[in-house]
Amino acid sequence: MRLAVIGLGYVGLPLAVEFAKVCGVVGFDINGTRVKELSTGSDLTLEVSTEELASASRLSFTEDADDIADCNVYIVTTPTPIDAAKQPDLTPVLSATETIARVLSRGDVVVYESTVYPGATEEQCVPVLEELSGLRFNEDFFVGYSPERINPGDKEHRLPTIVKVTSGSTPAAADFVDALYSSVITAGTHRASSIRVAEAAKVIENTQRDVNIALINELAILFNRLDIDTEEVLRAAGSKWNFLGFRPGLVGGHCIGVDPYYLTHKAQAVGYHPEIILAGRRLNDSMGSYVASQLVKRMTKEGIGVRGARVLVLGLTFKENTPDLRNSHVVDILRELAEYEIAVDVHDPWARADEARLHYGIDLVESPELGSYAAVVVAVAHREFVEMGAERIRAFGDPEGHVLYDLKYVLDKSDSDLRL
Repeated sequence: MRLAVIGLGYVGLPLAVEFAKVCGVVGFDINGTRVKELSTGSDLTLEVSTEELASASRLSFTEDADDIADCNVYIVTTPTPIDAAKQPDLTPVLSATETIARVLSRGDVVVYESTVYPGATEEQCVPVLEELSGLRFNEDFFVGYSPERINPGDKEHRLPTIVKVTSGSTPAAADFVDALYSSVITAGTHRASSIRVAEAAKVIENTQRDVNIALINELAILFNRLDIDTEEVLRAAGSKWNFLGFRPGLVGGHCIGVDPYYLTHKAQAVGYHPEIILAGRRLNDSMGSYVASQLVKRMTKEGIGVRGARVLVLGLTFKENTPDLRNSHVVDILRELAEYEIAVDVHDPWARADEARLHYGIDLVESPELGSYAAVVVAVAHREFVEMGAERIRAFGDPEGHVLYDLKYVLDKSDSDLRL
């Protein structure tokens, strides 16, 4: 077996490294800069260490499709984003499919890990494979689907220790795909009865989380009006054994804030309007604006001038302890504050300055000025901010008066002026 992993991001690279322990692997990516970076033994996503890359002796990297022509198993791990209208954008996964189709041979197996709506693999990808390769589906080549479950920045739940859902286009293909992943997944696999079941299982994993977080966000808004501390309520309710431990916050990243739109797209295509899922999405997408308005209200209440004020936002990535900036909703806070003519500085020790500038037009501040800000917002719970503590964080604020807004419960209730 010679395996190719198409797409070397947060999902593809760890997968390629693990499979290189059992077979030869070619990692393919259209981003030449990324390929060069990995070839020199460095992963700027921080998902794979320099030592792990150095030990993957059977792994090579390329941006040349000819280098994967002699492979017989292809795994697609490209992103599946949404467009400006919040509709599924299958361009990356279909582009990867076209690349594979041009080198596909009889007996080859193509496995998809990218999150899609139920039916997309067989309805969208398989026709491309057939048309460009001239081969027949389930006779000359076979397809599988095994949804990714990578959690960026999580050093406890790594690829081998997360149960993997597998599926195949025929019983024999399903056996092959399951055995393939079983060779590297120590936590075991769950074999789904069909590709559509596996696709649906993936898309509801994050939809479920999205809806639950939306509920807690709505409760946080309600409890704020009732002058009740949300964290205290959740701790009290959490004393019951079956209470789900969700917390309010910004819902960003490539998964939770995106995947539900794949499911709602398919639902609407078959004539069903999903009320709860879309309502949850609307509420979660509005939280950045809510946070900004709460901050402005508190500044006004404290007699702090809003127009022309300087505010420091700590954190830009979509979650703590990762450089991942994809779909960060901290940006929503920044845009809303700009509407009030507030000058915002953003400091994030994890985010890459070039990516922040490229994707959001934000110039990160490396060393915020002490005693300079009318408000400080702890937007991401990076360990550096946790270690700072309230006193050092407040030191950034104007000693004549400032507001400290803790979105992530990094500080004790008594140490902040506002909490979500």
